[in-house]
Amino acid sequence: MRNYPEYKTRGHAPTRFAAAMRVWDSIDARRTARMVLLALLTVIICGSFSDRAPGAEPVKFAKPFLIRFEGAITPMRTKYLFRGIDRAQDAGADLLVIEIHSPGGYLQESLDIANRLKTIKWAKTVAFVRSNEEALSGAAIASLGCDEIVMGGDAVMGDAGPIYQNEGAMFEHAPEKIRSDLARKVRDLASHKGRAPALAEAMVDMDLEVFRVRNKDDGSIHFMSQSEIESDEKPDRWETIQMVHESRKAKFLEVNGNRAVELELAQGNAANRGELAVRFSLETDFQVVEPNSVDMAVYILNLPIITVLLFIIGFIALYFEFSAPGISIGGLTAGLCFALFFWSRFLGGTAGWLEVILFVSGFVFIAVELFVIPGFGVAGVTGILLIFASVVLASQTFILPETVRDWESLRGTLFVLMGSGFAFIVGAYIITKVTGNIPLLSNLALKPPSVDEEDEFYGDKGGKAEPPAHELVQVGDWGIANTPLRPSGKAQFGDEFVDVATEGTFVNAGAQIRVLQIHGHKITVREIS
Repeated sequence: MRNYPEYKTRGHAPTRFAAAMRVWDSIDARRTARMVLLALLTVIICGSFSDRAPGAEPVKFAKPFLIRFEGAITPMRTKYLFRGIDRAQDAGADLLVIEIHSPGGYLQESLDIANRLKTIKWAKTVAFVRSNEEALSGAAIASLGCDEIVMGGDAVMGDAGPIYQNEGAMFEHAPEKIRSDLARKVRDLASHKGRAPALAEAMVDMDLEVFRVRNKDDGSIHFMSQSEIESDEKPDRWETIQMVHESRKAKFLEVNGNRAVELELAQGNAANRGELAVRFSLETDFQVVEPNSVDMAVYILNLPIITVLLFIIGFIALYFEFSAPGISIGGLTAGLCFALFFWSRFLGGTAGWLEVILFVSGFVFIAVELFVIPGFGVAGVTGILLIFASVVLASQTFILPETVRDWESLRGTLFVLMGSGFAFIVGAYIITKVTGNIPLLSNLALKPPSVDEEDEFYGDKGGKAEPPAHELVQVGDWGIANTPLRPSGKAQFGDEFVDVATEGTFVNAGAQIRVLQIHGHKITVREIS
């Protein structure tokens, strides 16, 4: 404590001023002690954060999920990935890792994956490319939708220029219209996640050069193209340091994991899942999303041989149903086969509601042709064409083929349909020949009239002696079904046997019937209970 002079008067105690100074000194000492203590605590806390391993995540994740995405990007694999993401969300995942090993694939599906990952808010998303693996072309585009990209040091990423097969089956770069649109989309993806848009664009534009530049105002480092620099409000503030070698002309940008971190495309390096777990300070193992029963069923039902079997069984079941409408087993079996076909194409990513509507409409047209409009005309042909078109569209992702790959896919679909149709015709012929000898199926075949019936129906010389139908029966006449009506067959009216047809229902032999209407030689009847 400082010594203050004690002003005294003769015979008096120290003044009030000296006493006040002593109180102030005591308060000042306590304040200083508190400030020193606070500074020590600050140093200790900052030191504890500085001891954290470089690149480690301070956030603790309770439910880390991992989905392995391997192989070409196709509609089926894209739908599989989306189902895995839904399962992770339902399980409450807070860290979602997409482990990618893919050479790319369909462009639209790649963009769909990137946009789906970009919009995820319920978990941190990470695109992970293990050591000695790759995320090229469409897989690189999909990775841009994640919050972070983590790669092994020798993993590779990039080279996403769009290509297609020409008529000579040679690969060519896509037209400028497609490249320009894709460049904008990948720039948006990169910008949304804080990556340099120019580097992402260099993956899809082989003529774009990217430069490492310094902002003269604040000294920050960026990666920009020359056009970005020139279009800036203050182009003079950018100092060009060097060109990014991987973006030189006539080359799509492709980098390994180490270089991706240098260019800030990737946020860290990890060679395997163990190192990835250390990076995010995980206390629990990844929950790996494995293919479930639905995924396996979709894969199996999309195999060409299974598709052929579904069509053969479905059409033969319909053959039985149209021969005996009252049984319904054939209709249920056919419905199950076609439902499985469209269900597998829905989840496989190639079918939508349009194909289902076309398919159902086709059967409606055929039913109208069989049971309402006599003969075989416009309705029947239209129904067949609608069914054919629905099946073809449900088996592919395009409407009209444009590339060699599209034509190959269309040929494969047509081969499956032609094989199914041929097998159905052979099967229907065999079944028609043998149903009369199989006890359970014998009622499905029409039996020829007896000798007595033929005597009534034909003349002595075998010539046809039947007068017109309207002269034998009239509307309202009652008779007996001489054979099963499926929906057509023979009926007896008094002593006369004539050809009749129901409205589409099945009528057993011996049932009582009545004539509803007569159109020329076509007699429509209904069973009377």
